Amino acid sequence: MLSFCTGTGETVARGGGTLPREVVWVDLLKPEPDEVEEVERVTGLRVPTLAELSEIETSSRLQIEKGVLYLSAPLVYRADTDAPTTTPVGFVLSPERLLTVRFEPLTSFEAFARSLHEPSTSCTDATEAFAGLMEAIVDRIADILEGIASELDHLSHRAFHAGPIQGRHGRHRGRDEADLRRLLRRVGGNGDISSKIRDSLLGVGRVVPFVATHAADRMDAELKARFDTMRLDVLSLNDYDAYLINKVQLLLDTTLGLINIEQNNIIKVLTVVSVVGVPPTLVASIYGMNFKAMPELDWALGYPYALAMIVLSAILPLLWFKVRGWF
Repeated sequence: MLSFCTGTGETVARGGGTLPREVVWVDLLKPEPDEVEEVERVTGLRVPTLAELSEIETSSRLQIEKGVLYLSAPLVYRADTDAPTTTPVGFVLSPERLLTVRFEPLTSFEAFARSLHEPSTSCTDATEAFAGLMEAIVDRIADILEGIASELDHLSHRAFHAGPIQGRHGRHRGRDEADLRRLLRRVGGNGDISSKIRDSLLGVGRVVPFVATHAADRMDAELKARFDTMRLDVLSLNDYDAYLINKVQLLLDTTLGLINIEQNNIIKVLTVVSVVGVPPTLVASIYGMNFKAMPELDWALGYPYALAMIVLSAILPLLWFKVRGWF
């Protein structure tokens, strides 16, 4: 799919055909070979491939060819689902046009396209369009981090203040363990997306100062200030993401600790049951021997006596464990 933004701010989507020459922003989403060929012919810009955008070296992600900036960064998508991942996105910035190449739909691109219809947003210059798009990307990353922080606060409350470790009456232990497993998965999921956001922030953190340095002659004072603000925003988001990753690690350790405690409680119950069962077994074994010289066999109350010994030998260890606070 091919979309473009004209100098007047009008956005149009096309599935093919001829690309107008007055475009400012060209957006390629899963481009077909004929679309790539058409864009390259009309704009004179090289459209990077998926393999080129997937390179991780800084020299491959930040390039200058004949005054045109070729940039790439991995961006998070499907952040609101159970399977978030990153996708490489390419930016080709020339003095006349901004060309973006992506292979997955991204919320930040859609948000920026919608904002072009607002009076406060303009798309009259390629560098200005790039700044607006990067601001939308940074805002999207910030929104994702805010969602992670809210989720971690909720999980932290469950783990430290309302977890099954408090031993609420009527609570089934198996249900507690299932809750802990769900808690562990949710914490791990937030840690996974936080690490992916770190990759995106590193990519954006390289792109923004690179453009601010090598395209400074195309910017006025206001646009330079916007790039400076973006750079500071990326730095603050990096710090916040590192804080969230540390919090994820704390919650993972806490959850694993709670699971270990629950498992220890199960082992403790099994230990108590086995120890309590030993004395009655011993008494029953003694009186189950078939010796003739056993005085208790001739007692009139021998059988009730043996039963009482069995019961007493089971109650005394239970009382001892109760005093010791094992249950």
